[in-house]
Amino acid sequence: MRVRTTAATAALLLAALTACGGGDGGKPDAASKPSTAETAPSEEPTPGQVEAGLKLGEPAQTTGEGGTGTLEITPDTVVFTKEGGGETSVNGVFAVVTMKDKATGAVAADEPAPISGGGWKWMAADGEMIDVGGGNAFNVVMEKYSNADPVQPGAWQWRSQVFDLTPAQAKGGTLIYIDGGEKAHRWEMPSTDSGPNVAEVKNQLEF
Repeated sequence: MRVRTTAATAALLLAALTACGGGDGGKPDAASKPSTAETAPSEEPTPGQVEAGLKLGEPAQTTGEGGTGTLEITPDTVVFTKEGGGETSVNGVFAVVTMKDKATGAVAADEPAPISGGGWKWMAADGEMIDVGGGNAFNVVMEKYSNADPVQPGAWQWRSQVFDLTPAQAKGGTLIYIDGGEKAHRWEMPSTDSGPNVAEVKNQLEF
């Protein structure tokens, strides 16, 4: 009698365990498994966001001045020279960078003015930030690359920026552009004359 009772008790325990396991061999319920779904990153840049470093000749999609319109900006050529445009560098080297600005939105767009906190800067290898137009750089003007009007939808224009640098600052620099949405775009710059328009830029600098 005791043998039968023990067997019956064992059968009842086995049935209870099977019910608790949900019939799936004791595997945890799907609801208790950690979620592997990834949250999609936001495509909207936040103020102060920094874009990863680009190379000379690569475009960046930027917000126009005051958040109006969009500009595709492509730094195209860089030339290093002691003299240019009738001026001599105060610190030793002019870094002359030309870029192509194209309006890609439905309204005209422009680069923000430096007074607004936006625009162009040069970051030296040691992290020092140099403003555009310092020293004698402000007086270096090239006719073809001196456009400054808002870019109309579907149109593009050449522009240029000049930095008055020490020889050390000109080596291994990073070109930084802060757009109208306060997003910083970076281009790693070569330390020698580079780009498809080097000869033309040098010719422009002779006048």
